[in-house]
Amino acid sequence: MNLETQAAFPSVDPGELFNALPHPVLAIAPNGLVREANAAAETFFDMSRASMRRRRFAEMLPFGSPLLALVEQVRRRGATVNEYRVDLGTPRIGAERIVDIHASPMPGSAQDVIIMLQERTIADKMDRQLTHRGAARSVSALAAMLAHEIKNPLSGIRGAAQLLETDASDEDRVLTRLICEETDRIVKLVDRMEAFSDERPIDRESVNIHTVLARVKQLAQAGFARHIRFTEIYDPSLPPLFANPDQLIQVFLNLVKNAAEAIGTEAIDGEIELTTAFRAGVRLKSNASHAPISLPLEICVRDNGPGIPPDMLTNLFDPFVTNKASGTGLGLALVAKIIGDHGGIVECETQARRTLFRVLMPMFASTDGRAAVEN
Repeated sequence: MNLETQAAFPSVDPGELFNALPHPVLAIAPNGLVREANAAAETFFDMSRASMRRRRFAEMLPFGSPLLALVEQVRRRGATVNEYRVDLGTPRIGAERIVDIHASPMPGSAQDVIIMLQERTIADKMDRQLTHRGAARSVSALAAMLAHEIKNPLSGIRGAAQLLETDASDEDRVLTRLICEETDRIVKLVDRMEAFSDERPIDRESVNIHTVLARVKQLAQAGFARHIRFTEIYDPSLPPLFANPDQLIQVFLNLVKNAAEAIGTEAIDGEIELTTAFRAGVRLKSNASHAPISLPLEICVRDNGPGIPPDMLTNLFDPFVTNKASGTGLGLALVAKIIGDHGGIVECETQARRTLFRVLMPMFASTDGRAAVEN
């Protein structure tokens, strides 16, 4: 390489290159201490580099983690070892952190081990999101059939009961009223399911998510969440979304109502936290676009209720999945459909006293492709 080429391509600081890597990378010394860690590792373990370098690696992992055995295996064999879909979740970094692990001996020192973690959580979320959309499409077909085949006969049943009520005794009138009430309840259920069969194009516009959340909070505090304290942590520089404001209100009102119901009316320390943030790097291929679209806008609803049973998490957004005695199991399915129709994704993380619903959405772009700037 001549001097001219060297001037055109200046050398890169290895430390800067190490920190620029998007995946967590750590160097583990023979005594088990963390010798070095990059910026992504700091984020993953929610711990500073200086703090990590004062700890043994085992202290940062769940008890009995297979990663410790993997490190020893690399030392014994002196060769690279890979392991896939390992859960490194801890209360500190999150209940579930599924990663692929790549571990290699340090060049020049067989006892030092380099570990790279590749998080699987986002990929798994994308897969689950496609499953949620498929379930929503199935409900769409079912809803269309129900609306056509059930609502008309129900109108006849209700009309007949009202006619009978005029000549019925007081004892029989209780039964005719029961028929009417139960018929109305079924109609309401069918009406809710009809929302899934609405395939009309969505009217979208530039939407300030903070305006939407302010409206949702106002509605919640005026009714079902009047006993709950709200905390708001917003990024004021967040760009606008490309969305339907009414549908977004429906989505977040549903999530906030679920949070309030999870906390319960007897709680004295109930709290719902609303947060917004800009998270670059998440991209998803949607049905509406051939190319992957960026989902940098993150909106979260967190509550300090008892959490969701682990066995419900996989199918949480499927229709008719609920742990409420009077629930229909359609609320979260509708949330997943609306967010999916907008090209976004919604996911849930839960543990005791911390349930988080995270929505990732595309931002508004003007017709010439430039991102809009909110005044």
